Amino acid sequence: MKKIFLLLIFISPFFSCEDVIDVELNESEPRLVIEASINWFKGTQGNEQSIKLSLSAPFFEENVPPASGAVVQVFDLNNNTFDFIEDGNTGIYRNDNFIPVLDAVYTLNVLYNNELYTATENFKSVVPIEFVEQTNDGGFSGEDIELKAFYTDPVSIENFYFFEFLSDISVVPNLEVYEDRFTDGNQIFGYYTEEDLESGDIVTIRNYGISERFYEYMFILLQQGTEENGGPFETQPATVRGNCINQSNPDNFPFGYFRLSEVDEFVYTVQ
Repeated sequence: MKKIFLLLIFISPFFSCEDVIDVELNESEPRLVIEASINWFKGTQGNEQSIKLSLSAPFFEENVPPASGAVVQVFDLNNNTFDFIEDGNTGIYRNDNFIPVLDAVYTLNVLYNNELYTATENFKSVVPIEFVEQTNDGGFSGEDIELKAFYTDPVSIENFYFFEFLSDISVVPNLEVYEDRFTDGNQIFGYYTEEDLESGDIVTIRNYGISERFYEYMFILLQQGTEENGGPFETQPATVRGNCINQSNPDNFPFGYFRLSEVDEFVYTVQ
């Protein structure tokens, strides 16, 4: 694939010239991307769920192609089968009779282009967010607003947490993962700061219960995505593999993850 860039070379305040540079970028065959996040929000039935399938695309491609025409099913150990039906040709597959059971084992089957993809995961519970504490003297400037969402970790149980912070300030949500190796049984917090956060802004805070494997998966992804690890043109140390396996052709492995989480949501208005 070729992309054209304009390199502006300024010779003087009154004259400039343009050099056209053709950049050859390597392009691999598209892979299936499985976004299978089953989320059971506390206080809801959890019966309405969706799974998104798409295809990987070149970095500069603006549109992500959906993976249409797949057969998507989730099974539990009680012989229940949940069929996820595609909504038009969007690559979004929906089910409205899902039965969430905490700590139960579920298996995902995706049949796409005559290849079978599978994944197995436990449905993980989560403790509630108890309160949010705000400070107004955070950040390097000492003037940024910081939020701490407190929760109490259960004693003598290995737990992993996935926090999502959503606001109108950030284009994408802020994501964090935590483990309780050094905080077992203690009250601890998920942390969020944004330099443009102001009084009156609304921040939606979600805490997801996750497995150890998903924790490790997200930890690596978040580490690779930080500014300290380079920009978008930096070569990533390795391809991060999720828990989805191509049973028909292992070399054609998919991207993405099959996760089942209980979720607690706290909507906070910045003071």
